[in-house]
Amino acid sequence: MERTLVLLKPDAVQRGLIGSIIKRLEDRGLRIVAAKFMKVSQDLAEQHYAVHKGKSFYTGLIEYIIASPVLAMVWEGPAAIAAVRQTMGATRPTEASPGSVRHDYGLEVGRNLTHASDGPETAIQEVALWFSDNELVDWQRDFDRWVFETVDD
Repeated sequence: MERTLVLLKPDAVQRGLIGSIIKRLEDRGLRIVAAKFMKVSQDLAEQHYAVHKGKSFYTGLIEYIIASPVLAMVWEGPAAIAAVRQTMGATRPTEASPGSVRHDYGLEVGRNLTHASDGPETAIQEVALWFSDNELVDWQRDFDRWVFETVDD
């Protein structure tokens, strides 16, 4: 099973979209294995967005992510990274596919509601940055055999 980090950013939280976005991921068949509602520290924000340090939008990105609570989550399933990114839509909401979270709820790239890991290596690093091993819950749903072709026992 592949795991990926999903952040519901301050704009998603402030607009009351948490339930709607989680429902889309659950409806897709993905399984949640960790979640925490939190204020992001300056240090965590800088670590998470370190790849963007020195870019013109870096300071605004840090200020935005620490301005209000986020919901940090880990989701899993076959091809979870691709499935989550497809569900969220393109980074720029005006370029996102109809039916995606960003298309349906977003207008500007600076308020694009969510973050999702962009690849397997990034997902491993991001999950470890935001969650300790004991915060990740391994579990099986009764209906997983009807969603996943292969179910781990």
